[in-house]
Amino acid sequence: MAAKIFLLEDDPILGKAIQIQLELEQFDVHWAQTLSSGREIFKTQPGIDLFLLDVNLPDGNGYEFCEWLRSEGITSPIMFLTARTDEESVVRGFEHGANDYIRKPFGQKEIMARIKNQLSERKPVLDILRFAGLALIKNQQVLKTEEGLVTLNRREFEILRVFFENPETIISREKLISSLSSGEELFDRTVDSHISHIRSKLSKNGIANVKINSVYGQGYRLEKTP
Repeated sequence: MAAKIFLLEDDPILGKAIQIQLELEQFDVHWAQTLSSGREIFKTQPGIDLFLLDVNLPDGNGYEFCEWLRSEGITSPIMFLTARTDEESVVRGFEHGANDYIRKPFGQKEIMARIKNQLSERKPVLDILRFAGLALIKNQQVLKTEEGLVTLNRREFEILRVFFENPETIISREKLISSLSSGEELFDRTVDSHISHIRSKLSKNGIANVKINSVYGQGYRLEKTP
């Protein structure tokens, strides 16, 4: 399967040139020209293997997007493509979670070598939890079904991880809260809201062989459906 690359570049000429170059190398490219459109693509394209981000964008900057990706639990390589060549900008890129920083203008051979280097270094062994024909891929924070991949945010993933590690077992709200907490105060209704979103995603993606059932006064249980 071709590696999936996300490109965030507002220059239409440069963006198209990079897209064509990557597609010639058999990569699956998803190109956005603004932060807002980039977020929409990210939501609909799970399992992205590498991100290429411009810094200066019409509605913000790539640093913000990089930081947001890392806050969402994304571990895929992130590379900046930018005309900002001063040391402070380079350091800022790494501080926001980047793996590499490429100064414009750059040569085709250079960018391809750097991309392939990042992808070859990544190659993790997939850490997978399985239940009822579904696979929760921990490295990529997605749920794999026979039809495709379901994207999860950090909290949805952590909740499903607890269920997949304890299938057919009643899980209390307290345990779910402890799996989500990172020094922040959380409440029962927060867990209920995230479980509602998970149920909605399962339904929208046609996943009918499992269900998260409420157990009155005790919590929730992930079960196979008859």
